[in-house]
Amino acid sequence: MKITRIEAIPFAIPYRKPLVFASGEVRVASHVLVRVHTDDGVVGVAEAPPRPFTYGETQRGIVAVIEDVFAPQIVGLTLLEREVAGDRMARTIGNPTAKCAIDMAIWDALGKTLDVSVSDLLGGFTNRMKVSHMLGFDEPAVMVAEAQKMRDTYGITTFKVKVGRRPVTLDTAVVRALRAHFGGEVELYVDGNRGWSPAESARAMREMSDLDLLFAEELCPADDVLGRRWLVGQTPVPFIADESVPTPADVTREILGGSATAINIKTARTGFTNSQRVHHLADGLGIEVVMGNQIDGQVGSACTLAFGCAYSSTSHYAGELSNFLDMSDDLLTEPLQIRGGFLHRLPGNGIGIEIDPDKLAHYRIDQERS
Repeated sequence: MKITRIEAIPFAIPYRKPLVFASGEVRVASHVLVRVHTDDGVVGVAEAPPRPFTYGETQRGIVAVIEDVFAPQIVGLTLLEREVAGDRMARTIGNPTAKCAIDMAIWDALGKTLDVSVSDLLGGFTNRMKVSHMLGFDEPAVMVAEAQKMRDTYGITTFKVKVGRRPVTLDTAVVRALRAHFGGEVELYVDGNRGWSPAESARAMREMSDLDLLFAEELCPADDVLGRRWLVGQTPVPFIADESVPTPADVTREILGGSATAINIKTARTGFTNSQRVHHLADGLGIEVVMGNQIDGQVGSACTLAFGCAYSSTSHYAGELSNFLDMSDDLLTEPLQIRGGFLHRLPGNGIGIEIDPDKLAHYRIDQERS
């Protein structure tokens, strides 16, 4: 079970349409596939999605820090020395998705070595998760049509609506159109990606107070400490911290400081090891949890699914597991299938996925494409 090699393979897969939200726009999934090899011939895999507008990472930066810094520190450890690997990577500031892809690939390799799923290693609570679909910026009629398509095709009935534009009526009109179209047959929540001020957020929440929203997420910047506390005090729905809680310490600060009342766990930024810590902390604080998505492809979505299925609290609400539907292709031999609004836990060992070598050869950008 000794780690002998770590690969960081950059690849690029176009989206069918741009994903637009308050903190940025994504047209191509320029991600990094991480593979951890062992002396037993086992290969664990995970995905690192760079989000420079959120965490400051780039695709080239992720490859460089893994190859030049993390791999030399970790090669030679066993798959059981995850805490040692995490401690060594923690000496380098930042780089959350690079660190977490390595962590999840190690877990995947461990599950494959032991012939057991990662979800069972973590907790094994359930075999499926309800799926939430993200709706990016567009006109009300276009977003309603997309939501209807997702419902008709995949049975999805929970929608995360991206907001944060100015004036706020651009977004409140969208949410109102969705509620008018679907009535009470769908769940709706909003995510501002820190796009509004506290005052704008308060106005928007007042305008949407009759729309039965499930959550509000990161409506204004995390560094507006007093403004967020003021906003949370008058917001009638749970206020989710997302980009503001990349570590367990941040969760403690935001919740005890009154700047949020729930949290979003994203395995892309906390891996499996630190996501466990965040989950246990949330349980101890008595706060609700939603499983989020870093605009992951199917590899990253499979990681989110594995962790979300492991615990009661992480599988209680619909998880953000459908962003890969907006990609023109992906890397798996067996694509993820959303049926009846659910993703079921994958049957294989580890995370349960296999990479298609031909697709990887086609989409990787560190060598001439086939």
